[in-house]
Amino acid sequence: MKLHDIKYFEHGKIENKKFWKRLGSIPDFKNKKVLDFGCGHGSLTLEIAALGAQKVIGIDLEIDLINFAQENLDQNFPALRDKVEFELIDLLTTDKFKDIDYIVTKDTFEHSLNLDQILKKFHQILKKDGKAFVGFGPLYNFYNGDHGRAEAMLPWFHIIIPEKILIKRLNKKYKKNLKIIEDLGLNKYSLKDYLRFFEESKFEIIYFKTNFSDNPISAIFNLLSKIKFFKEYCTYNIYSILKK
Repeated sequence: MKLHDIKYFEHGKIENKKFWKRLGSIPDFKNKKVLDFGCGHGSLTLEIAALGAQKVIGIDLEIDLINFAQENLDQNFPALRDKVEFELIDLLTTDKFKDIDYIVTKDTFEHSLNLDQILKKFHQILKKDGKAFVGFGPLYNFYNGDHGRAEAMLPWFHIIIPEKILIKRLNKKYKKNLKIIEDLGLNKYSLKDYLRFFEESKFEIIYFKTNFSDNPISAIFNLLSKIKFFKEYCTYNIYSILKK
């Protein structure tokens, strides 16, 4: 296992604490069947299994992440192997999952295309009264919403500089053949887009909050986000619980 993957996994465990705090509390996972959508290195998947879940399935679209998660499970968490699975799979192209009690997804929705269809699939595979626990950010229209991938250099410049210029520069620098920003793994959804997706889904939204951060400077953005004009550009994350 590569050192940077191990460090990212360990950082994920720290982020898990923030994730649950921002959602109010850790759910009772005992004897639950759970899907971790966008599991990445698997830190949240393994934590849920250790909390007493009956079965936890971590899925992702990145083969390197799944390979690390599986190797880490086999080498360092053998006691959890009977209740954890990691799979390279696209949720929208499979009918494999059903009767799921809970879905968790951490820092994935800002990368996910076809989010309306993903929420529809969530609803289909959850049991009655099942829940989806969702947390993600930064949103694309926030000052660092490109995750640095567009290399726009200055705050908000990824939405100020024309996309064609950003793509052309990246292709020249890295000898790539990018066509659009979405090729960088970013969906470009606005806050309004996310609100519409959630509201138009079949879910009952039982919890919805934005702008959680421990960084002192976040207070400035939190204040600005209350002003209608700045709300779109100063809202940086979303935490929500959806109930079927």
